[in-house]
Amino acid sequence: MTADDSFGRLDDDDYPAYTMGRAAEMLNTTPNFLRALGEARLVTPLRSEGGHRRYSRYQLRIAARARELVDQGTPIEAACRIIILEDQLEEAQRINAEYRRADESSDPTAAA
Repeated sequence: MTADDSFGRLDDDDYPAYTMGRAAEMLNTTPNFLRALGEARLVTPLRSEGGHRRYSRYQLRIAARARELVDQGTPIEAACRIIILEDQLEEAQRINAEYRRADESSDPTAAA
């Protein structure tokens, strides 16, 4: 891998670029909070060759949403469930929109 390849991966939302310490610092939380999200299976960080947790930007966004809910008084288990349900709803809405577009494009009278 060249240096150019490595820098290109930093734009990838799924690239595990952040250590646990850096992730906790960015979210203004503790490593224990991130561990709790892992135990709840909301965020599963990848592991470095040395076994250290590495987080992606996508995972940090999920963790930030969990942190927001917990700060509002939601228990962490409930916050994780809420986020999972929000994600499932968003995916279902995306699929429904695709079906509608496909249906409209196959029915020439739909535009009339």
